[in-house]
This record gives sequence, C-alpha cells and structure tokens, in this order.
Amino acid sequence: MDFPVTFQIFGKTMLAHPLFEALGMFMGMRYYFYLKRKSPEKLSFNVSAAILIGATAGALIGSKLIGNLENPYKLFNDFSFKNIWSNNTIVGGLAFGLIGVELAKKIVGHKESTGDLIVYPLLLAIIIGRIGCFLTGIYEETYGLPTGSVFGIHLGDGYLRHPVALYEIAFLISLWVVLKIKQSTAEYPSGYIFQLFMLNYFTFRFFLDFIKPRVELVGNLGTIQIVCILVIIYYIFKIKQTKSVNSHQNI
Repeated sequence: MDFPVTFQIFGKTMLAHPLFEALGMFMGMRYYFYLKRKSPEKLSFNVSAAILIGATAGALIGSKLIGNLENPYKLFNDFSFKNIWSNNTIVGGLAFGLIGVELAKKIVGHKESTGDLIVYPLLLAIIIGRIGCFLTGIYEETYGLPTGSVFGIHLGDGYLRHPVALYEIAFLISLWVVLKIKQSTAEYPSGYIFQLFMLNYFTFRFFLDFIKPRVELVGNLGTIQIVCILVIIYYIFKIKQTKSVNSHQNI
C-alpha cells in the first residue's frame, strides 16, 4: 500500500483522513438517532436540543484548542487561521464536549445523566476516523514513532513506525465488546457506561501518546497527556460517586 491514500472528488485530490472523519461523524450521528428512537428514556425537545448544541460547541472549541496547544511554539511562531482550523484532536473534543453538555444541562435544569446513549456511536465514529488516520500515513500528525518491533509499518517516509491508528482501532473494538458484555450482565446507574468509556479511553490515550511524536511541556508529557490526566482524575471520582449513590439506593 502506498501512503497517503487519496481520493479524487470533483476533480480535487483529498486525503483519506478528513473524508473518513466526516464519514465517521455522519455514521455516528445516524447510529445515535437510531438508538435514541429505540431507547425507553425520552428527553424533551428543549433538553435534547440544549445537549446537542452544548456537545457540538464544546467539542469544536476543545478539539481546536487542544489540537493547537499540542505544539504551542508552532502556534505562536507560525500563527495563521488556516493552521488553527486544521489542527484538532478527539481528546480535546471529548473533554470539552463533556463540559459543553454539563453547562447545557445546568441551563435547562436537567440533572439526569445522558451519556450512555452516545457511547457506541462515539466508538463507531472514532473507529471510522482512525481508519482515515492510518490511510493518511505521515501526512497528518496522527502517526507513531519509528520502531524496530514486528508491528512496524512503512507509512510513507521510509521508516518502520508504530501504526498507532491500528492500535487504537483494536482497543476501541475491544472496549466496545467489554462494555456490551458489562451492560448485558447487570443493571448500572444511568451514565455509568459513559463514565467507564471515558476513563478507559483517556487512560489508553495517555499511554499511547508515549509512542507518538509530541512536544514535551511538563516533564516528558505532552498537552494531550496532561488533558488525559485531568479527565482520568475526574472520572475516577465520578465513578466512585456513582457507585456510592447506587449502593445507598440498593440498601
């Protein structure tokens, strides 16, 4: 396979990453609305609209903000709106999307957790997006460091590199299976599956970034890893709180 994989659309050559990213978002949203129609939990239009707006706005802001802060030196030395718009990361999107949803829920006075329904659509969207990352090779900053291990793949620059996108796809599929099994074996409080998803995904991303190129900001940690630590701490306490509330309700 030659990297990057490109497609001809309306006479223009496009990299696989943005195309698969858009396809992932589309398929994820379609899957979400499918699950929403089947779900016994019905939200009012105002609550649904507020959550959707909060999640979208937060994800867009967070994706761009953290994506650009991955390399703050480049951001300030080579400042341009084109560069700002092109830099994004799912880590920032998830973290700030969560903040946007929580703010939206406070505004409309909705206290129940709403995250479980979005878990599998998110997994689907990220998996499809990561296929695009892999097909793009080294032509966008979603590749791994050079490696001499058996997992190394030539991604377009002559080096054997960690195929981090494939690692992530394998992890996400495994996480999907584990969460489905967990849901089928016991009843859990609303929001618990989403909390497990966030804790596991951000823990995985924290370790994965050690084999990806990064600008070290604090010790040997990059921006994404710092965000991961904050989210991991938040969800450790959140899961403990959920378990505590659930145990008191079952007494």
